[in-house]
Amino acid sequence: MQRSYFVDLSLILVAIIWALNFTVIKVSLEQMDAFSFNGLRFIFAAVILCVALWQKGQKLRFKKEHWIPLFLLGLLGNLVYQMVFIIGIDLTLAANAAVMLGTIPIWVAVLSHFFTDEKLTRIKTLGALVAFSGVALIIAGGKNPISFGSTTFIGDVIVVISAIVWATYTILSKKYLKVYTPTQYSTLMAIIGVLTLTSVGVPSIVDIDWEALTWEAYVGVIYSGAFSVGLAYLIWNNGIIKIGAVRTAAYQNLVPVLGLIFGIILLNEELTLKQYIGAFLVISGIIISRR
Repeated sequence: MQRSYFVDLSLILVAIIWALNFTVIKVSLEQMDAFSFNGLRFIFAAVILCVALWQKGQKLRFKKEHWIPLFLLGLLGNLVYQMVFIIGIDLTLAANAAVMLGTIPIWVAVLSHFFTDEKLTRIKTLGALVAFSGVALIIAGGKNPISFGSTTFIGDVIVVISAIVWATYTILSKKYLKVYTPTQYSTLMAIIGVLTLTSVGVPSIVDIDWEALTWEAYVGVIYSGAFSVGLAYLIWNNGIIKIGAVRTAAYQNLVPVLGLIFGIILLNEELTLKQYIGAFLVISGIIISRR
């Protein structure tokens, strides 16, 4: 029971890290482009995970028949997801993107039901739908507008595709997490991310005016790489193997709730009734799914 609660608490920590990450990324992207930012932050992620691997006395040893599927999975979860997400969010509103990404737990639940041994139950389905309803209410009740129209349609569709990509990556990971430790798997994925994302970002990285960057930009790269990718990947993958993909994905809906809390604490913002109800629904949905 204690180990189960530890997994829950660690996933809440990931939600906290990701909630703060939006602000961190925004500050960094004011001084560098998204491609160089992604490439640089994955370097820090890989370093953190390699150190964790070394401390645990584990090695990057994988079966020969797994190398190709693992590499393709790394491409899916890092290069494809990051590229599709960045393009999508650039073509739509931030509020729209938040709602679209809120569908990730639903996609995880549906895909897991059809392609893995983790089947949907009424409780899991209810939990996912309740939590998503909460996310929608939080965004709808906020200051940033939601506008589903022709001008944002393409971006909305692309962000939904990115949500499906991440959901697919999550459920496909479960197969290999039964064979390898979360640390081994996370480290390999981060290394693949470094190789692919830095390759894409090389032209942009070469053009960076390093002297013009402020300390906030450097902190942003380090935080986003070491924590939102490195530590978060490790905890996320551990959650998948310990409590399942569906229940792990449910914690992603805590991100907008924590965003509200940080807004109250750091910015003295006031919540609307819709946002209070939305936060309650998100937490209720997670509790329902966790049963």
